Amino acid sequence: MRKLCMLVWLCTLTTFAAHAQTSKTSQSSDTYGVGTNTISAGIGLGSSIGSGYTYGSQTPGLSLHYDRGIWEAGPGVISLGAYVGYKAFKYNYSDNFGDNATEKWNYTIIGVRGAWHFTGLNVDNLDLYAGVMLSYNDLSFSYSDNQGGAYSGSNYGSAVGFTGFVGAKYFFAGDLGAFAEIGYGVSILNIGLSYKF
Repeated sequence: MRKLCMLVWLCTLTTFAAHAQTSKTSQSSDTYGVGTNTISAGIGLGSSIGSGYTYGSQTPGLSLHYDRGIWEAGPGVISLGAYVGYKAFKYNYSDNFGDNATEKWNYTIIGVRGAWHFTGLNVDNLDLYAGVMLSYNDLSFSYSDNQGGAYSGSNYGSAVGFTGFVGAKYFFAGDLGAFAEIGYGVSILNIGLSYKF
């Protein structure tokens, strides 16, 4: 399942990239139009994923997503795109008898997403949007202790997910901008940089 989702994600990204220049001429004067491409890299705060432990440490959620304006829809444009995110947790514990153990949880989320970009405000450089994402949430897990116990495996609780998100991008330097997005990807809040082409 993980290989299939990765293949779908790569095919989606390749298809959109191959058409990146073909419909640029149909792009409207709005910040986001048919033919607009954006690629965004973000860092996340908070998370809806995890195994329920109080973790000793965790990485921030890291994400990369690509969107392309495909159709006009009312006062806006519908985009399709791809998403990949990563987050890891580590949990150490010990007892009064000298036993200790370490657990590691690594989440990789691969998805395809669609969004509606509202263009009715006519505010220069601002892109407001909301959408949904279908993803495969891959979880790998490892365990080790000082008694020689060890385990590792993939597909440990992996599942298909369907989530929603809302966000905004502001292009403050030509095609370079910042974005903030709230939703249930690898993190609840993602902030970062976007590039439009």
